[in-house]
Amino acid sequence: MNAIISAPALLKETEGAAPPVLLDVRWQLGGPPGRPVYETGHLPGAVYVDLDAELAAPPGAAGRHPLPDLDVFTAAMRRAGVSADLDVVVYDGGQGWAAARAWWLLRWAGHPSVRVLDGGLPAWTAAGGPLSTETPDPKEGDFVPAPGALPVLTADEAAALARRGVLLDARAPERYRGEVEPIDRVGGHIPGAHSAPTTHNVAADGTFHAPEELADRFSALGATAGAEVGVYCGSGVSAAHEILALTVAGIPAALYVGSWSEWSSDPDRPVATGPQPG
Repeated sequence: MNAIISAPALLKETEGAAPPVLLDVRWQLGGPPGRPVYETGHLPGAVYVDLDAELAAPPGAAGRHPLPDLDVFTAAMRRAGVSADLDVVVYDGGQGWAAARAWWLLRWAGHPSVRVLDGGLPAWTAAGGPLSTETPDPKEGDFVPAPGALPVLTADEAAALARRGVLLDARAPERYRGEVEPIDRVGGHIPGAHSAPTTHNVAADGTFHAPEELADRFSALGATAGAEVGVYCGSGVSAAHEILALTVAGIPAALYVGSWSEWSSDPDRPVATGPQPG
């Protein structure tokens, strides 16, 4: 199954006999909470999921967005009506990062059918999709997680992968180079990592570039279907979006969940700065 779905295609599915479970995961780094925005209008039937509280554990030594407590994540998914035999579609406000985090977690936990609404809520409204302010009360799902369906990396594994394979840094180029670091202890990147900003995977409207364009982009960085590929970002959120783009391009990749927020917190870990070698 394709990892993304267009707004017109989703509109048809929601009008069908077996509509997918819809999850609203609106979130912004350092921005206002997503629930108040959800309450002003969301896809009919969509249940709000809180990224910070339900898709991540509290910040700490493992980074700003560690893997969530499995019981917390499972309860949130069941509350939203997620079951193994039901398709799931996740969306956010258009950036795609939060939706990709939910997609990745569900796939990592073994759900077989999860897609991201390409372009998020703006694409839905542009396609004529309706909005609702009603809070749904879906039948509780029976989702049983089976963690490990997608690969993850520890800090040491990410460092080793940068030496033997392809490790992509999904953050903004200036953060990769260490010129600015607005959040974490120090700027720079994991030695050997390639700068691959996730923002380059999408068009101006937030929808993904065509699979062949994405494949060409990643191939130029050495990331191909036959290579060993890993991705990190600041805290494991935008990196999930990069893995989604890689998936659209047909390239499997592992996620370093702790990402730079974990890596940079340890002063004994090496930090590289400046542009990547030409």
